[in-house]
Amino acid sequence: MARRPTNPRDAAEAAFKAATTKAPERVREAVAIPGRREQVTLRIDSEVLEWFQKEGPGWQDRMADALRKVAGK
Repeated sequence: MARRPTNPRDAAEAAFKAATTKAPERVREAVAIPGRREQVTLRIDSEVLEWFQKEGPGWQDRMADALRKVAGK
């Protein structure tokens, strides 16, 4: 019976692999929440932006309503 039943090189490689291997990332599925908003970057013409902003605060909601109406929602 050998004192070291495993090859030291194999043991070192296995230890290195275990220490450097990343755990698989957990994939999150989007949860459907009614009325949920998502932040996006959107480029629009300055005239369009000014038209929505001229009414004051709440322009983002007005823009979202207009887009929702065009989308048929």
